[in-house]
Amino acid sequence: MVLEHLSIVGYKNIAEATLTFSPKINCFIGNNGAGKTNVLDAIYFLSFCHSSTTTQDALVIRHGQDFFVLEASYAPLPSGVAGGGPLKIFCGMKRGAKKHFKRGGKEYKRLSEHIGLIPIVMVSPADSLLIEGGSEERRRLMDQVIAQTDRTYIDALNRYNKALQQRNALLRDEDHEPDPQLMDLLEEEMACQGEAIFERRRRLVEQLTPLFQQFYATMSANREQVSLSLLSHCQRGPLLEVIRRDRTKDRAVGYSLHGIHRDDLDILLDGHPMRREGSQGQLKTFVIALKLAQYELLSSILGLKPLLLLDDIFDKLDACRVEQIIRLVASRQFGQIFITDTNRDHIDQILSHGQFDYKLYTVDQGNVSIKS
Repeated sequence: MVLEHLSIVGYKNIAEATLTFSPKINCFIGNNGAGKTNVLDAIYFLSFCHSSTTTQDALVIRHGQDFFVLEASYAPLPSGVAGGGPLKIFCGMKRGAKKHFKRGGKEYKRLSEHIGLIPIVMVSPADSLLIEGGSEERRRLMDQVIAQTDRTYIDALNRYNKALQQRNALLRDEDHEPDPQLMDLLEEEMACQGEAIFERRRRLVEQLTPLFQQFYATMSANREQVSLSLLSHCQRGPLLEVIRRDRTKDRAVGYSLHGIHRDDLDILLDGHPMRREGSQGQLKTFVIALKLAQYELLSSILGLKPLLLLDDIFDKLDACRVEQIIRLVASRQFGQIFITDTNRDHIDQILSHGQFDYKLYTVDQGNVSIKS
């Protein structure tokens, strides 16, 4: 996948920018808060139909403006991949109005039809929540990866969540006892969709783990051992039985205690919880290794290389880990890369590892300019 051109108007702190990219490495240099991350976020938006930092679209409209517009053109896709041929994507939104998302000038009926068309992997400082945050952060990662490879997954997830919300509404109703027949139907839907979702998550973790361990071993110079495993109520037996077993307790607390909405990832460092044992450098190494494994898996499944967005990835890493990551990023296993940093040192190190086509941009107060 190669993003050739990007036009940004009124997006976060960027008033206007028109950019033409290198097919290999694109670097954005600037101080913290200058707007480097916002360029990457605009690229992310065009893949996932929302920002990487918020699902409230109105929050990405630049202060003082009434709308934002993103337009991008991508190199022709391989024959047979999403129909092949060149790809033009448009997204625009006026404040207080509906968002418009178009492919080739034609608006989508459902945004879910777009997910997976432009595969992308983003590594950012916010990814620390994958370890330090709640289980919903780790479920979101699994869902994001699977949704880019399986169009039916989002539908199953939406069906499950709708049934879960309806069941929870019945459980919270203090004035009426839940209708047993309706509860049965909702629980059957949760079990049917939930077991399908669990199977996809289980398969993802199974495929991702060896790739992730390999990347982590490279970046840590084999000094530590890490592991990843899925924790789910589906592992306790048929999900319908597990959900129904504690219906009385669910009624008492007012929400559903069991189901795939409680799935989690068990993350260990040398056999101990990463959250408790890991240093800041080890946590960041874990996240980067996990995201690069995600990239490798998507590439093998989809038959094309995703866009790779690396936002301020070198902070809090020792010199050894930085060197290993630079070697990885500079290798030919990755396609088009967008990378931000506050200075040129790491960028120059990456470029020194080979003869790369690249473009270097400076970003200052939302103004993006190419640097010769």
